[in-house]
Amino acid sequence: MENNNWTLVKRRTADADGAVYVSADGRRYRRTGGEALRAELAFQQMVEKLGYPVPRLLAHGQDADGRVWVVEESLGARSLHDEAVADGGRDLSDTVVDQLAQVSARLLHAQVTHPVAAEPGALQRWVDQAGWTHNVFAENPDLDTARTRGALALAVERLDGLPLVWSHLDYGLPNALRAGVIDWQHHGVGPAGYDVTLALEIIPFKGGAKGYTASPAQRGRYLAALDSAAEAVGVGPVSKHLGDFLLVKSLFFLALMRPADPDAVNKHQKWQYRRHLVEKGIEQYERTGDIDTTSFPTLDEFAAG
Repeated sequence: MENNNWTLVKRRTADADGAVYVSADGRRYRRTGGEALRAELAFQQMVEKLGYPVPRLLAHGQDADGRVWVVEESLGARSLHDEAVADGGRDLSDTVVDQLAQVSARLLHAQVTHPVAAEPGALQRWVDQAGWTHNVFAENPDLDTARTRGALALAVERLDGLPLVWSHLDYGLPNALRAGVIDWQHHGVGPAGYDVTLALEIIPFKGGAKGYTASPAQRGRYLAALDSAAEAVGVGPVSKHLGDFLLVKSLFFLALMRPADPDAVNKHQKWQYRRHLVEKGIEQYERTGDIDTTSFPTLDEFAAG
């Protein structure tokens, strides 16, 4: 590809190997990686054709050493997370919430209008992929109980009948921009609404480190906008599945958290904190069929306790 002055933005995380760079004019991003990026590229090419609000792919190829590279258009310099942080307030601005509702509605519309054929066991496979259950239970064998699996089985039962759609599986303010959605490395098939419904609800899982919170009124307005968008394309209100979705998402946030270093005190504390949120979520879900993230302690409160 042509020579550009690319500046490193970040190293890719989790199971992805590579990095993200931005061009000197800020109008393009270049991503590098291995097989995970190759799979992400194929997925993004597919959903772009389906009208998903994703960056337009400009070029892609493979280096002599087999490394994959992708160049795509920029959807903007700042994510909605960046905008929220730049606002500087503890409460999210209504502008950010409303922009999130707009891009989420666009994503939900594209997803529901291009459903995936349901296959036996598809929802259970989504639980395992979206919740990273194999890793979570390997690192936390005491959580691999009949109680936990029973709660997940109930969620699968309650979600049966929702359309299955091509999903982001890691959607939130950091991946949402006014013009679309980025970072599809954790893509897969999931129930309609899973991506977008949780975008504000997952903020407490960060333990207060995000620097902002969503008010009950903002969360209610956001969910109402999604329900309206869902009903417009023939799906019932997605907000009624909030607890089912959060149960799976709580496991996602526990994945890859157990520190290898026994002396890494801060990492151990964060791991124990995420375990606490999973256990608290299961207890609430068993009792009410829902999970109230506003009842979650911050990481500092948990540590003080």
